Amino acid sequence: MEIRKLEELERADTRPLYETVFSEDSRAFVDYYYTEKTKDNQIYTVIEDGEIRAMLHLNPYSLMVNRVKKNANYIVAVATQKEYRGRGYMGALLKRALNDMYQEGEAFTFLMPAAEAIYTPYDFRTVYEQNPLYYQDGEVYPKNVQVAEVTEADLSELSRAANQDLASKYQVYAFRDEAYYRRLWKECESDGGRLMVYRTDGHITDCRIAASEPQGEKRPKIMVRIVDVRRLLMSLSVCSFVGMCFRVTDPVIEENNRCILLTGTEYSGVMLMEGSEHQKEGTITIGALTSLIFGAASVEGIEKEEGVELSVRLKEELKKLIPLSRIYLNEIV
Repeated sequence: MEIRKLEELERADTRPLYETVFSEDSRAFVDYYYTEKTKDNQIYTVIEDGEIRAMLHLNPYSLMVNRVKKNANYIVAVATQKEYRGRGYMGALLKRALNDMYQEGEAFTFLMPAAEAIYTPYDFRTVYEQNPLYYQDGEVYPKNVQVAEVTEADLSELSRAANQDLASKYQVYAFRDEAYYRRLWKECESDGGRLMVYRTDGHITDCRIAASEPQGEKRPKIMVRIVDVRRLLMSLSVCSFVGMCFRVTDPVIEENNRCILLTGTEYSGVMLMEGSEHQKEGTITIGALTSLIFGAASVEGIEKEEGVELSVRLKEELKKLIPLSRIYLNEIV
C-alpha cells in the first residue's frame, strides 16, 4: 500500500472512483466538482496493485472563529473501491491528512459523515446539524421584499451583508467573499438549481438556494476534530480569570500529547504555557476536548468518557471556557 498526495494534474485520475462510489451525484455536478473544486483542493490516495483504490479530499475554506479568520479543510469524498474495503485504507488516509494539516498550522478540520460511527474512533465529534433554508416557488412576500436570481453585480453587496449578519449571530462560520458566492452559484447550477437573492427595501437581506427537487427534512450532521490543540485553545474566550493545567492525549497527532498550562481573563483571552506532570490536574482526550470546546458536551459529560480524569478544581476552571457553540457550517462540498 502506498499513500500518495496527488499533484494538481493528477487529481482528475480519481474521478472514476468518485463516480463509482458516489453514483447518486449527477454527471453535471461531478463535472462541476472536477472542474472547480479540484483547482485548489488536496487529494490523498491509496495506490494498490498499480491503481487508485481509496481517496480522501481536503477542500479549503476560510472560516471565521471568534471573529478571526482561519484556514481549515473540509474533508469530503472519502471513498474506497468496494473490493479493497476492510484493509484500513481510510484510517491510514485520515492519519496522514491530519498530521499534514497539523504541519500546515490548521486548528481543526470538519466533515459531513455518511455515518458518525465511522469517524468517532478517530476523535471526530458531532457538533452541528445543518438546517439550510431554501427558496420556495410560489411563496408570497411582503411588497417591500423582492426576490430574484443572483447576478454578478450582486456579489459584492451579498458578501458584505452575509458576513455582517453571520458575525452578529455565530462564532464559527465560513467567510463569504465574492469568490465563495461565484463557486456556490456554479454548484447550484450544476445540480439544476438557482441561487436567489432577497432584497428588503432595496438592500440584500438573504440568499437561498432554489433546489431542483424537494430537499425533505433530512439534516446532515457536521463533525469536527481538533488538529492543533494549542492553536484552537488560543481562539477561545473565557468568562473570568482562569488558571489550570491538564494533559491532552491524542493517538493520531503526536504533537498534541502534552501538558498545557492555560491562564487568561475575559480581557486578555487565553494564554498558554508548557505545563508539567506534577502540575497537571487531570487528563483530557482530544475527542472529549473537541466536544467540550464546540459545545457538544458539558464538563460533566466529558468526565464520563474513557481516558478522561478531572480534579474537582479543574472541572470548575474548565467551565470558565466559553465554548464555540454558535456554529453555522452549511457547506456541502
